[in-house]
Amino acid sequence: VSRNDQACGYPLAFPAFTWEVRANDRNYHMQFKKKFALCLTKKKYAGNAIKTAKYNIFTFLPLNLYEQFHRMANVYFVFVILLQTFPEISTLPWYTLLFPLSCLLTIRGLRDLIDDIGRHQSDRNINSRPCEILSGKSFRWQKWRDICVGDIVRLRKENFVPADMLLLCSSEPSSLCYVETADIDGETNLKFRQALLATHQELVSEESMAAFDGEVICEEPNSRMHSFTGTLEWRGETYSLDSERILLRGCKLRNTDVCYGLVIYAGFDSKIMRNCGKIKRKKTKLDCMMDRLVIIVSVVQTPPALPQAQGHLSTGLQLNETAWKGQWLVLEKSLVGSV
Repeated sequence: VSRNDQACGYPLAFPAFTWEVRANDRNYHMQFKKKFALCLTKKKYAGNAIKTAKYNIFTFLPLNLYEQFHRMANVYFVFVILLQTFPEISTLPWYTLLFPLSCLLTIRGLRDLIDDIGRHQSDRNINSRPCEILSGKSFRWQKWRDICVGDIVRLRKENFVPADMLLLCSSEPSSLCYVETADIDGETNLKFRQALLATHQELVSEESMAAFDGEVICEEPNSRMHSFTGTLEWRGETYSLDSERILLRGCKLRNTDVCYGLVIYAGFDSKIMRNCGKIKRKKTKLDCMMDRLVIIVSVVQTPPALPQAQGHLSTGLQLNETAWKGQWLVLEKSLVGSV
């Protein structure tokens, strides 16, 4: 579809999109912001660094305790400890119950801490992977976390794709590119992707890559792994794009010496990260059963305990009143005897 067709009034075969990516123009993407909470804003185009860890040094203690007290057993024992602080109904010193509960919370907290340290280490390893990014008129070795939307990245055989990219050209005939998607969908058979004929013929050197000023207009980031719709506008022409032109983050380049790609979605905007979602609190079937049992025990114990507590309170008040009257009579008799 050309601009002349658009001027003649022919309708486009694709809907309007709001995700615009300009090649080799970082400043263009940095100016856009979006709201994410009340009046707070953040960058519309995410960086390529990822974070899958749940905690940091400031949030570990409150978040971990919040998660642990989602277990009804912990809440039940805290309630029992609070009851033991009242001398009238206490059967044991309260600290004798607090110690085992503290040990349990500490052990589970250490287990969660070790798991999260592993996530932090994995994030650092992934974000520090080397890659070649076009900077100026030549490619330079940088790290995955340095990639931005609109960058042109050079990949070599056996490299992992660092972000969702539009395939521009490759060393294979007709710019074919073979990728393995085992880390995405578990399939080990190779899949091929192919660049547009226009970029395959024109982008033949680093100088032509540096001069490339195409603009991709496509759908917003989403979790649909096998779907992509957009267009490439370049030199007055508009080219239709689909999933066969896209290299997804996590794919591995196979049987292809070199290929070049334009970053469309980076970091948490990539399709594989959109499919990961947020880390949810895990709860086993045993935990669910224990929660139900604790609730049942609490419901069964509460009705008989309330009348007994009321009776104990009334008896205690009567005994205190009788003792007070007895003391007053003794004091009165002693005063009369002294007179």
